[in-house]
Amino acid sequence: MTPAAGCPTIASTGGLTDAGTISGPTGTYRVCRLPETFNVSDNLPFVSGLLYQIQDRVNVGVDRGFNSTGTAVTLSVEPGVILFAQANSFFVVNRGNAIQANGTATRPIVWTSRDNVIGLTNDNSQQQWGGVVLLGRAPVSDCNTGVFNTDAAPNANPQCEQQLEGTAVATPYGGSNSADSSGSFTFNQIRFSGFELAPGNELQSLTTGGIGSGTTIRNLMSFNSSDDGAEFFGGTVNVTNIAVIGASDDSLDVDTGAQANFENVVAVQRASTGDAMIELDSPNSASLPIIARPLTRMRVNNFTFVQRSTTSPQMIRARGGAALGLTNGVMDKVDGDGSFCFRIDEQETLDALLGINSVVCDGGTTAQARGDRSAGANNTTDAEVLAGVTAGTNVDLAFTITLTGGIVNGANETAVTAFDATGLAAIFTARPGIGAIQSGADLNAFRNWTCNSSIQDFGSSTGACTTLPVFS
Repeated sequence: MTPAAGCPTIASTGGLTDAGTISGPTGTYRVCRLPETFNVSDNLPFVSGLLYQIQDRVNVGVDRGFNSTGTAVTLSVEPGVILFAQANSFFVVNRGNAIQANGTATRPIVWTSRDNVIGLTNDNSQQQWGGVVLLGRAPVSDCNTGVFNTDAAPNANPQCEQQLEGTAVATPYGGSNSADSSGSFTFNQIRFSGFELAPGNELQSLTTGGIGSGTTIRNLMSFNSSDDGAEFFGGTVNVTNIAVIGASDDSLDVDTGAQANFENVVAVQRASTGDAMIELDSPNSASLPIIARPLTRMRVNNFTFVQRSTTSPQMIRARGGAALGLTNGVMDKVDGDGSFCFRIDEQETLDALLGINSVVCDGGTTAQARGDRSAGANNTTDAEVLAGVTAGTNVDLAFTITLTGGIVNGANETAVTAFDATGLAAIFTARPGIGAIQSGADLNAFRNWTCNSSIQDFGSSTGACTTLPVFS
């Protein structure tokens, strides 16, 4: 690769800054530094031999407030564009603005770290830059004013909004428009991301806050995020085709009143790190004097989870009265550890189950389900959780896993009868079996826009996650 002659012209104030060149295993590139804020609608074109640099915090527009309407600034990113950053740098689409970052199946958009560019990453690298943040004006709970909507007074705080984690600058999100759009984010890889300002205050590869159902998220890969693979705070969330590989905390984290549906999910942990495959939260009377509204609701259909970390106590954890529904899933738990297939805290959370159907997990005879176990009349027992989770159809938590290639169904998975989930969410599809990768041919849905690693090899033509794809 030879560097582009210069940086393209964009419309935003300050434009792109020519930051010289950078070299790595795939060649030498022109570096074009993004402005601090895209203040008018703009476009980042693909230019051979050119990389875009995210320095510090880069914004798309400015926050337009809870009651704003329309879209002020839209940033478009062309297929094949590669953006990189260093520690403490991250990218934010502020409330009332949008992004159109739409790669293709063979030319994904790649968000990565400087070390990845210069060839210093390996399959255990992480926490090398912040990540991507999409904010919107859909409803959230857990208001930062300290006032919570309750069953008795559901509209007590009609202007409930939250503040973004992982940033020192106040960054609000939330609104009253469940159909709000923060744009479209398709065929994107986010690599080696995540940083922590303080314990419990982190960014991950993709963080959303209050995005609405008008936002499209599809064909997304998170690779080696130092926190969650992706976290969704509030909003109305629909995600199709997501691969979370090597997250150091939870693969998917959903909370703060999110109404979330996920279709076709692959999540594979590293052996050295990782917590739950799903963490689902919604503050309730067990942790707060009143119940926050809206309660978090999460449905996942057609999924394959592979838990390799020996440090995680459970694959699925739900608490706080959040409502969980799982259909057509394969859960492969690392052998010989103390991890449970399911942990569900509090009776409210167990009562809120939306149904577990056609889901299998290799929990054996001792690690199928776990309750809270702590003292308190509201807490659940192991037996209660097991009964609640297995009340659906075709649920087997003592299943013998026969996956091949890490994530492709074998004979045992293929024999399980699928559940028709098409009536549960508009994005859900009817497929002949369970799991995300029901046959080798199904890998085509993930090939090429993903990258390959020792954690999970998709057979993608874009190559290894430790090197940059080369597009002409």
